[in-house]
Amino acid sequence: MASKRSVKVADLIIGGGFPVSIQTMWKEPLDPADLPSALHRIQGLASLGCDLLRFAVPDIGAAETLGALAAMAKMPLVADIHFDWRIALRCLDFPIAKIRLNPGNIGARWKVEEVVKKAQGKGVPIRIGVNGGSLPEDLRDLPDRAAAIVEAAERECAVFDELGFQDVLVSMKASDVAQTIAVNRAFASRHEVPLHIGVTEAGPLIAGVVKNTAALVPLLADGIGDTIRVSLSSDMESEVTAAREILAAAGRGRAGITIVSCPRCARASFDTHAFSARWAPRLYCLGKTATIAIMGCVVNGPGEARHADLGITGAGDKVIIFKNGAIARTIRPEEADIVFEEELRAFE
Repeated sequence: MASKRSVKVADLIIGGGFPVSIQTMWKEPLDPADLPSALHRIQGLASLGCDLLRFAVPDIGAAETLGALAAMAKMPLVADIHFDWRIALRCLDFPIAKIRLNPGNIGARWKVEEVVKKAQGKGVPIRIGVNGGSLPEDLRDLPDRAAAIVEAAERECAVFDELGFQDVLVSMKASDVAQTIAVNRAFASRHEVPLHIGVTEAGPLIAGVVKNTAALVPLLADGIGDTIRVSLSSDMESEVTAAREILAAAGRGRAGITIVSCPRCARASFDTHAFSARWAPRLYCLGKTATIAIMGCVVNGPGEARHADLGITGAGDKVIIFKNGAIARTIRPEEADIVFEEELRAFE
């Protein structure tokens, strides 16, 4: 049940049946003296498949730094604001593509109204963010936490509806998988507002990917969710890569590279772990649809990866490059990276 309404975030359209977009969140304060480095990393995230990037904006100085970066970046940038509506107002003086608010901690309604009025005039959408840990006081002690989260989101949507502001997205996040599924299913059954989905505070890389996969795949398979962020206590690149893989697992993925690699065992004569670590970032940035195999031995090399467009595997004291399941080159292990680079360039 994909959202029928859509929201335009710069040139990106979220909802309305458009492809599910991927976003992540900047992990540290922006250095106003080194925005070119930030811009370079943003370009790398875009190459990996990131569509949207959010920044925490704790004060007016951070708003001005983000505004300067937004003027240079091609990717839409989002300002994440809590507590002080004046920060949101300042962000709206810059080409920042979206504002994320938790109206429950902004304070009096008139403050929200000021932000809405200015956003409306600028054509900037707002994401209403509701977290299980920051509910309105009268909802905090309800025994049904999922119902409380949905109620909080519906209250905020009602305010925006009263103000005639339709450029709204909603996120309802919990650190619990079952709650995340329940709140989004309940809201999606009653509303056509585009949904940002994810598990908040999901934990370190392995635990976080497991929780997000368990929550997001069922929702995406039901057509629920228009943009996703895989929240991890890890780097942004891992969040984007995990989001790509989750979308693919749910049948909602876009064109791109699929990496097949073996876990390695005592048979292996080729260090698939190290090779994968070196090459995965480059492979995920390839602008085409293909399957790349990184295998450890002749058992799970061309034999078990015949579907791969391009692959590499150990074979005793040699390394084999194979294409479409057929052996193309046999080389020495020390040549593996150089030859794989050559084949990859030809493949691109």
